[in-house]
Amino acid sequence: MIFLYNLLLPLAALVGLPYYAVRMVLTGKYRKSLGPKLGFYPDSKVFSGLGGSPRIWMHAVSVGEVTAAAPVMAELRTRYPRACLVLSTSTETGREMADRLVTEATAHIYYPLDLPFVVARMLRRVRPDVFVPTETELWPNFLTQCRARGVQVVLVNGRISPRSFRRYGRTRFFWKGLLEGLDGLGMISETDARRVQELGALREKVQVLGNAKYDSLASRTSDDLRAEISRKLDIRPGSPVFVAGSTHEGEEAACLAVYRRLLEVDPEFQLILVPRHIERGDAVADLVRQAGFKDIFRVSEMGGGRRRKGNRIVIVDVIGELFKAYSLATVVYCGGSLVPRGGQNILEAAAWGKVVLYGPSMEDFEGEKALLEEAGAGISVADEEELLARMLSLLADPEQLKRRGEQGRLAIAANAGAARRYADLIGRHLAVR
Repeated sequence: MIFLYNLLLPLAALVGLPYYAVRMVLTGKYRKSLGPKLGFYPDSKVFSGLGGSPRIWMHAVSVGEVTAAAPVMAELRTRYPRACLVLSTSTETGREMADRLVTEATAHIYYPLDLPFVVARMLRRVRPDVFVPTETELWPNFLTQCRARGVQVVLVNGRISPRSFRRYGRTRFFWKGLLEGLDGLGMISETDARRVQELGALREKVQVLGNAKYDSLASRTSDDLRAEISRKLDIRPGSPVFVAGSTHEGEEAACLAVYRRLLEVDPEFQLILVPRHIERGDAVADLVRQAGFKDIFRVSEMGGGRRRKGNRIVIVDVIGELFKAYSLATVVYCGGSLVPRGGQNILEAAAWGKVVLYGPSMEDFEGEKALLEEAGAGISVADEEELLARMLSLLADPEQLKRRGEQGRLAIAANAGAARRYADLIGRHLAVR
């Protein structure tokens, strides 16, 4: 299977490279990461300074996975103060988040492309005792070479979404051998554990240990963070604010229609739009103008010295501000759910004590949805009209809005502790070495 996989890699490269080359030229995306992903690092000190023991390499693909890795890395640093802790990411946005959020790492690097000679070079440089992928990020050549070198591989915060389960299921014959070769699998939920076993993981190696994102969120909220974003966006605490987070194409129009109706109830209402992909900033701004709203402020413009002065609509088209923006919300809609995208992370808003509304497509966040709905802090809506109706109902009863939001915050805090359990799992495999 690995032979066949490596036989097909050049074909995949021929198809994919022109696309990425065009994106690089037009948008600048991938310019920072392509060289390191091929093993080229202009600063050799990145690897010469990798001292310490034990040696743990954790991988988090992008922003979401970094938030799960952060509390685990913090726990590992506490337990092993002299350890060499390396965190890799696959995306440039993930790297930016890692630089800010995971200060415990000895080094931040990019995860190598899954080419045998690149993987071999990076493993020689890092020399991990244990490799720790998050959320079921599995690459055949990398895992094969880890096994050949005696590197323990321990999955943490493992998740198998319905879409991933269907995709992996069609090629189960390929993934079965890789999953059997993992030394330990810590999964978020019983559903994830069942799915990964059906795909080929050995039952005795699978454990349900919870979601480390709960730990990350519980520790990140603070009055200082709220005050920081309040000053940055010039929004007074307590002002009526509708935050639409992680929106996808097709959802901003619905949010703008709802916002127009909210203005009829309270002309002081402000809207913070946070598209899931920041490269859509121009398109979202055009859409807002077409909807008749001219007073727009884009956070990316702050780099040029512009400051918000009374603009009703704020478009957050930079990385790392969504979590803080939720702290200003009166009402929240979380995107990727009125369109069939499987949902986005609804816990970030709930960690601030906010009631979160979302559409029917939440397949990728079933556990989070169940947690918040049980606490009364999550509300599923069918469409734009129901989104407006539920928001108006919440706004009509501020005490209920506050109480339900607090119940969600407490539910998240009560589920913390997964990072400690994942660190225990990693520690047991360090002992095997």
